Amino acid sequence: MEIDFRWGIRIPLRDGANLSATAYIPKSQNEKTPCIFALTPYVADRCHEYGVAFATRGFAFVVVDVRGRGNSDGRFHPFSHESDDGYDVVEWLAQQPFCNGKVAMWGVSYLAHSQWATARARPPHLATIVPAAAPFVGFDFPMRNNIFCPFVVRWLTLIAGRSSQIETFSDGEFWSSKFREWHVSGRSFSEIDSAGVGAPVFQEWLAHPELNDYWEKRNPTAADYQKINIPILTITGSYDDDQPGALKHYTEHLRNADPEAQASHYLIIGPWDHKGTRIPSSEFGGLKFGSASVIDMKKLHLEWYSWVLCNGPKPEFLEKRVAYYVMGVERWRYADSLDEVTEKHETLFLDSSCNATDASTAGTLEALPGTGQPDTYVYDPRKTDGPEVDAEAQADGNSVVDPQLMLALRGRQLVYHTAEIQRDLELGGFFRLRAWISIDCPDTDLYVSVHEIDRDGRMIRLSTDAIRARYRERLSASTLIQTADPLLYDFRNFTFVSRQIKRGHRLRLIIAPMGRLIGATFTQKNYNGGGVVSLESSDQGRPVTVRLFHDAAHLSALEVPLGRVE
Repeated sequence: MEIDFRWGIRIPLRDGANLSATAYIPKSQNEKTPCIFALTPYVADRCHEYGVAFATRGFAFVVVDVRGRGNSDGRFHPFSHESDDGYDVVEWLAQQPFCNGKVAMWGVSYLAHSQWATARARPPHLATIVPAAAPFVGFDFPMRNNIFCPFVVRWLTLIAGRSSQIETFSDGEFWSSKFREWHVSGRSFSEIDSAGVGAPVFQEWLAHPELNDYWEKRNPTAADYQKINIPILTITGSYDDDQPGALKHYTEHLRNADPEAQASHYLIIGPWDHKGTRIPSSEFGGLKFGSASVIDMKKLHLEWYSWVLCNGPKPEFLEKRVAYYVMGVERWRYADSLDEVTEKHETLFLDSSCNATDASTAGTLEALPGTGQPDTYVYDPRKTDGPEVDAEAQADGNSVVDPQLMLALRGRQLVYHTAEIQRDLELGGFFRLRAWISIDCPDTDLYVSVHEIDRDGRMIRLSTDAIRARYRERLSASTLIQTADPLLYDFRNFTFVSRQIKRGHRLRLIIAPMGRLIGATFTQKNYNGGGVVSLESSDQGRPVTVRLFHDAAHLSALEVPLGRVE
């Protein structure tokens, strides 16, 4: 099918500004068609492949540069204008000669944020959205659990100015070097943007370190979700960095929407990283999956749009409202709800007979409550020498960790193992850790991760969570720690996991400081002083002694989600 390609379209907004758009319109069709569009900060050219794919199959596709990016008018301020601007774009497109009045949205990551922001405004002609890897602003980007990451600076470089700085952004070695340089320098996190590329926005974000009104106004409210009543297809991955945000949008919509809207919201969780939600791959980060993991995403999108916009058949892949891939079994399973993925939680209590700071002297995860003495590590954020920094850099971004890297962290973390699993065990859902912990500083960061350990000792990362101690009670307000007594830390924001653990393998739980855990070079450093974290440097740094209790009065336990096997 021939395509009518139109560049430099100007879309008027309510305040007099104009957005720039590129259109791909089926040329040989006489009838009007539904129109799919993307609202992007990454410049329209990067969506060309999908524009051609959709237009050659009978859908008009329009890529729109957000305000202040590409050739659009105005000043770009991330996550601030997509709601009103998206509404205006929908209603303008619905009136165009090539559109039959049905408008849909498409896109991954920021483009998925644009979809939720537009749906929040409820433009009358918006017929469906398909958000893939959608961030929930403030919850998982630019901070997760109120902990920022240096990647924010890298991303702000990508969208600096009006064009995309794609070559600079894509140079992983360059950014790893820059972030390691900052990590060992002792400078405050506010100084990490040494080039000043994203300075105004970056400093504005750092001035709002808590999940409060500043962030919440960038996402739909409960009342907004209640009124969103269009078909939705949410897509994320087990290793998608924006999985927490994508699933928060999903769960908040289902919690507040009416039954009709709930019934038309579908969810796919593949064995993918962030990129894989757009271009699925059977291999990344040291992991390999079966051929079933690589679904034809363009085909699925086209089938979805044909179903909801053109009364076509329902996509065959969507057998039920939730589709999730079980790693290890290498197949898709289906459920009517996300909760249905989990058959039950098995409680494993933490215990040890000696200080569990090493894989070779690890504590245990077992069915009976612990009785041992507390386990202890000391972390000094001012110290940056030693092999662990190189170990962290090597492991960053990998889901399979060389067991030799654990040696670099000996004595600087707490490690707990299950016994060898006696039968194949399928995990499905969310871990939860309730741990009694004491610290002797006003604040520190605690990072937890759960791994599968195979017969060769390889670590396969399953799920992670983190708590900044001052936000132990809630993310919306800071409460510094003023006691050396043990307090309950409830880690309940683990990422989703779906994997079969083979017979003879084990589970490993690691609790460690962010500044010493594998991969933690690339997070904001908390110097434990109790001041403004982004402004503190090594001058305010304090060592912290962390004790984890697991006795009769302090039952620390990991809740393991067991999957529902058909």
